[in-house]
Amino acid sequence: MNQLRIPNQRAVIDRRTVAGKIAALAANGPSAARSAIVAELKAALENGRAELDRRLIERPSAGHEITGGHAFLIDQLVRTIHDHVVADVYPAGNRSTGERLALMAVGGYGRSEMAPHSDVDIAFIHPTRHAPWCEQVIEAILYFLWDLGLKVGHSSRSMDEMIRLARADLTIRTALLEGRFVWGDRPLYDEATRRFTDEVVKGTEKQFVSEKLEERNARHKRMGDSRYVVEPNVKDGKGGLRDLQTLYWIGKYIYKVRTASELVEVGLFTAAEYRSFRRAEAFMLAVRCHLHTVTGRAEDRLTFDLQRAVAARMNFADRPGKSAVERFMQFYFLQAKRVGSLTGVFLAHIDEQFDRSRARRGFLASFTPRARSLKGYRVFGGRIAAPSDDWFRKDPVRLIELFQLAEANELEIHPETMRQAARDAGLLKGEVREDPRANAIFLEVLAGRNDPEGVLRWMNEAGVFGRFVPDFARVNAQMQFDMYHHYTVDEHTIRAIGLLNKIEKGELAGDHPRSTRLIHEVASRRAAYVAALLHDIAKGRGGDHSVLGGEVAEQLCPRFGLDEGETALVAWLVRQHLLMSRTAFKRDLTDPKTIEDFVAQVQGLERLRHLMLLTAVDIRAVGPGTWNSWKGQLLGELYDAAEERLRLGHMRQGRGQRVAAKKAAVAARLGERAGLLDRFAERFDDAYWIAEPEDIVALNLLQYAASEEDDEHLSVHCEVYPARGATLVTVIAADHPGLFYRIAGGIHLAGANIIDARIHTTRTGWAVDNFLVQDPHGAPFSEPAQIKRIEQSIGDALANRRALVPELARRPLPHSRARAFEVRPVVSFDNQASGRFTVIEVNARDRAALLNRLARALFESRLVVFSAHITNYGERAADTFYVTDLTGGKVTSPTRLKTIEAALLDAASDERQAELESA
Repeated sequence: MNQLRIPNQRAVIDRRTVAGKIAALAANGPSAARSAIVAELKAALENGRAELDRRLIERPSAGHEITGGHAFLIDQLVRTIHDHVVADVYPAGNRSTGERLALMAVGGYGRSEMAPHSDVDIAFIHPTRHAPWCEQVIEAILYFLWDLGLKVGHSSRSMDEMIRLARADLTIRTALLEGRFVWGDRPLYDEATRRFTDEVVKGTEKQFVSEKLEERNARHKRMGDSRYVVEPNVKDGKGGLRDLQTLYWIGKYIYKVRTASELVEVGLFTAAEYRSFRRAEAFMLAVRCHLHTVTGRAEDRLTFDLQRAVAARMNFADRPGKSAVERFMQFYFLQAKRVGSLTGVFLAHIDEQFDRSRARRGFLASFTPRARSLKGYRVFGGRIAAPSDDWFRKDPVRLIELFQLAEANELEIHPETMRQAARDAGLLKGEVREDPRANAIFLEVLAGRNDPEGVLRWMNEAGVFGRFVPDFARVNAQMQFDMYHHYTVDEHTIRAIGLLNKIEKGELAGDHPRSTRLIHEVASRRAAYVAALLHDIAKGRGGDHSVLGGEVAEQLCPRFGLDEGETALVAWLVRQHLLMSRTAFKRDLTDPKTIEDFVAQVQGLERLRHLMLLTAVDIRAVGPGTWNSWKGQLLGELYDAAEERLRLGHMRQGRGQRVAAKKAAVAARLGERAGLLDRFAERFDDAYWIAEPEDIVALNLLQYAASEEDDEHLSVHCEVYPARGATLVTVIAADHPGLFYRIAGGIHLAGANIIDARIHTTRTGWAVDNFLVQDPHGAPFSEPAQIKRIEQSIGDALANRRALVPELARRPLPHSRARAFEVRPVVSFDNQASGRFTVIEVNARDRAALLNRLARALFESRLVVFSAHITNYGERAADTFYVTDLTGGKVTSPTRLKTIEAALLDAASDERQAELESA
């Protein structure tokens, strides 16, 4: 945005030398020498790029210098080519007034901001429409640029055409706004610039701002609508380069500034804000240059696999608790955050100026509404404003009060007041943080009834949040380098608080009916909000963030004004905030021992209610699609079982009573077919009746009867199961060793993911296996063709009509970017989690063949699998198996456990996957 003097320009390209060589070659005839001339230009381009790459390695954050250097390099090449074409290829000794040509750089090239593989955008301007000489010259210049391998965006227009099209098209208008003279007829360029200002810009300022903001909002929505998405687009993402450029375009269009620094002179930025603008811009331009260099193409998305490479090139190093890539991305998001706050201040100023300039008409033309006073603040037009420049310096607690009043009264904060708050946030020192009044006000914001999420986000943008709660500042803009978390820690936390508020207002009753009821039953709603704030507060410190976070909670809660009981509750919730999800998703909820162990840790109904609330908002705030009905169902089942145990002091029914009750419920569901119970009930053992819900038992019995009547050796039935947001796949077959891993392989080959599996064998030797499956997007398989594919694939796998191992190995990873992460497989055994089974948990890189390979390893280890519970966390899979040995007992021998662990690690390893893929 500012013209830069490129140091040691001749090391990048020496135009005189290059032009001299081309003139010498052209002396032998430009046509004959063309290939040699192209080779000379290409060498100059490659040498220039190599020099700029070397400078980027030496000064990895010098974004302005490097992008300016690439624009300079293209300038010199374009000038050299133009002069060669005009002098040697199409010389015109006595040109007419129509045979004039101006070359204008537009877009990023016009701003002198070019990454190594940016497009070269050139506007060729000539006086009249029909100018054959101009057309010949333009065509020749373009062919030279194309021969150099450059991607050229170009337009060739007469002056009148340029003006007409700019009036009609926002994109053309924006490109010309950044126009910069490169070469050719300077008076023609000056005339074009004057006419553009007088005939296009004048009088259309408000329309341009409105259209530009609409364009910006649409772009944000397309790119994820958050500046904290963990794979940001450096150019087009929220808080990225395009947002900075939009500020410049608007400022230039309205105030006719030529450089970004002039935005200070016209009062849109303070000098300090402009320095922030330049720092953020320099960093992001540098990141973009590194992306282009690493990939060898115009790549603007900072994907997981590129983040490590760019972090290394920019000299970020590991620190305790934080990897180099996490430190690099935290710095990136801090810049994006700064861009966001600058954008807010800038646009609000523009908006206010337009409001002031809007002429009043009619009877009320002379009437000016008066501002009202609210605790000393001015409130006008739905905005709250500080009454004086020293307002916060007089009483720093007002920095918190401002946001509390905005939240409680549903007001926006005046841009000048936001600017003051950001400037004065440093006043929030030790004595203010300990002030009981300040903490009481902060708690009102945090647990606000209207929109705590939006107001806390403003508070974060202004830097007030992190100054008042320094522990929160430590997770500000901090990313978690995995594919599970979609947002930075601070954004995830603020979203969780917002979700809690929506649940309290009843806005999410459809997805969270239990939580919507519970939030009105808890003894302390403010404890729920503080727990949401603190649950991830210790991430990035090294060690277990839950344990460390509990220590932070014990220090902060009394400061916030929570009593001893609330403090103990919040500290426990922070320490145990993963307990409920781990139990629900990784353990068998029909096993009484699972519930007993969970209740032993929870110990009370108030804790249970709060834990349910925190678990729900924590999962949902991870990102879009993370919450689904399957997770809701499992958490609900765990909550209900634990609540019953806590209320009664024991489970309502013993094993025999539970089986009898289940059979009675199934009989009622079967209605006229209840006689099936008399025929088949005794073939299934008690474990089956306890494990399966009554609706699934009813379906199983109907299918079992049909397969027996038809004398089928294999029966596969698929049915959408809305309660779990999945498709139920039931396989009934003669039981034989290896059945489970073959069925799993068949399901995976059909493109389905298994999320839960229960394996049963009747007393007559038939397997009745129930699987819950989803498509790769977490939705049920519902199309007839999809269901047919699953049934066919299972049949082929069990009949050995398909080679499972090589076909599964060739299936792509569910997320191709998963290879960017190092996931070391880990196997753990637990003989205390169940009364009957050994529980085996395997954590490994997620892939289509994983469950099949693990199940095969268990089969080859002579183990019987009774249930499997599959959970995915982005690139990681956590698969839990309830197993016994062939005699029905637990596996306890250390030697045997060691052997099983080795087999499972081998099955889960990347090396094993590579071997299978190459087989």
